[in-house]
Amino acid sequence: MNNIHTLLHPKTYRFIDQSSLGPGFSALQSFATDDALAISVGQGTSPTTARLWVHHHTVVLGIPDARLPFISEAVDYLKTQGYQVIVRNSGGLAVVLDEGVLNLSFIFPDSKEVNIHEGYEAMVVFIKHLFADLTDEIEAYEITQSYCPGTYDLSINGRKFAGISQRRVKQGSAVQIYLDVTGSGMERALLLKNFYQIGRQDEETRFSYPYIDPSVMASMNELLGTQLSVADVRDRILYQLRTLSERVVVQQLEGEEIDSFNKRFEQMIERNAKALERME
Repeated sequence: MNNIHTLLHPKTYRFIDQSSLGPGFSALQSFATDDALAISVGQGTSPTTARLWVHHHTVVLGIPDARLPFISEAVDYLKTQGYQVIVRNSGGLAVVLDEGVLNLSFIFPDSKEVNIHEGYEAMVVFIKHLFADLTDEIEAYEITQSYCPGTYDLSINGRKFAGISQRRVKQGSAVQIYLDVTGSGMERALLLKNFYQIGRQDEETRFSYPYIDPSVMASMNELLGTQLSVADVRDRILYQLRTLSERVVVQQLEGEEIDSFNKRFEQMIERNAKALERME
């Protein structure tokens, strides 16, 4: 553990587990929660925080996705496949969330002093340590034919199982990763391949949307030949947090954080209503 990133070594970790709240837990609530936590962590009223979250049958779009020429038809397709659709407030493009995808947010302080790449690099290092007993082949580089491609895609032998985004609010930063733990990475990728084909069709676009090859995406179980569950990975994360800090405290939102959450949640609802209205 001597070479692990300094951001991952706070004296205290706050741990919030929202991975088993069920289908009624909206992704809009998740992004509002991270915003509220970024404010309190940035102000120093909360320690560095790790939050786990799972959402059922949800496609989270990036802002550029909403500008697809035939976005209305593309969103209708996702809905016919049983997915709800939201637009997130952090960077990136469309991702698929379901009960086999575990999301982890690290909320770090001092975003003004810490280079944005350090947040990404800290997450990469954490995930490599998290699964070090299973593989030493996790790499971070852009998988161009995946969905939501980015510099910090995580893959094994060229097949992506995770992607990272980051959102900075006030003095705090939320570094968010999705981990495809169970299920079929190819099926998730095929869903978004069809989404982009319907949304783009033959129109030329200013923005360069991905041309997805489903074969470049997989779940961790597919890549490692394991039978990991989301709960197994949750336990691994909690164990790592305990080894990296002097203590771990379990604490839900409270006080001013709840006010911040309510404000951010209302903003996200309004923003999504406007964005989805434009897609109709």
